[in-house]
Amino acid sequence: MNEPLIFSTAAYDYLGKAIAAGTGWELGGVRRKTFPDGEHYLRIETDPADRDIVLVGGTPDDASTLELYDLACGLCNGGAYRLRMVIPYFGYSTMERAVKPGEVVKAKTRAGLLSSIPQASRGTQVFLVDLHVDAIAHYFEGGIRTIHVYGKPLVTAAARRFGGENFVLACTDAGRAKWVESLANDMKVPAAFVYKRRGDEGETDITGISAQVTGKRVVIYDDMIRTGGSLMGAAEAYRQAGAISIDAIATHGVFPGDSLQRLRASGLFGAIWVTDSHPRAVALADDFLHVDSTAGLLIEHLASNR
Repeated sequence: MNEPLIFSTAAYDYLGKAIAAGTGWELGGVRRKTFPDGEHYLRIETDPADRDIVLVGGTPDDASTLELYDLACGLCNGGAYRLRMVIPYFGYSTMERAVKPGEVVKAKTRAGLLSSIPQASRGTQVFLVDLHVDAIAHYFEGGIRTIHVYGKPLVTAAARRFGGENFVLACTDAGRAKWVESLANDMKVPAAFVYKRRGDEGETDITGISAQVTGKRVVIYDDMIRTGGSLMGAAEAYRQAGAISIDAIATHGVFPGDSLQRLRASGLFGAIWVTDSHPRAVALADDFLHVDSTAGLLIEHLASNR
């Protein structure tokens, strides 16, 4: 069997290169340009015919999603015998279900779009990293096989790095309590979460904390940091309850606008850790925002699903 050939979307070029460097697999070339009217040109410069193709590309925005779709179609139409799409960040988890009549479940429609990619002769696999909701994996249709890659090894290593041997692993609300409790049990540390009450105007008040944090180091875990509002609210509650230090870890760091600056300016956190699943985090990495690569974890899963 020939060695895999790796392609990536423009936004995930860094991760495609890291996987190629970690495996010795060939890195495929893609030529891109933009026409005056805004149309995007793509040309696959390395022949994918009869090759095992790994395509790395997340969906941080609609342009990246469409590039992932277009490249995948081009690679399959070009004769790839197998396609493995690595989607480190599936960016439609906010709308993974409808709450009000008429709401469009974009997680499902985008999964449906990617499911319409022509099938490679030996099938298509989709690798998804730390989904906000596990059910999203079931939105992919046809012959696609989804593989949920859990970032647990990276998360626990980061928690140990910040908290040492004696800390409390916390979360922003009870919605993530089971996952945080599982991680805490594995690391043999206490778990904590905050109780929230939603007011008549939609505001959220914190009414209590589930565990004793006085005099303790607290590491808050969530699967995703977007604007950081809930994270700062929880951190303030833990600080008022007596935590001596607070750090935050998450698999996906989105940080739109000035979100990271506001988290830094809050003075609540010693540091924040995320993976490189989102290109925004990679661009913002510094001594406050620590970013670790998912390449090794993804290589492990790619190697075991050949």
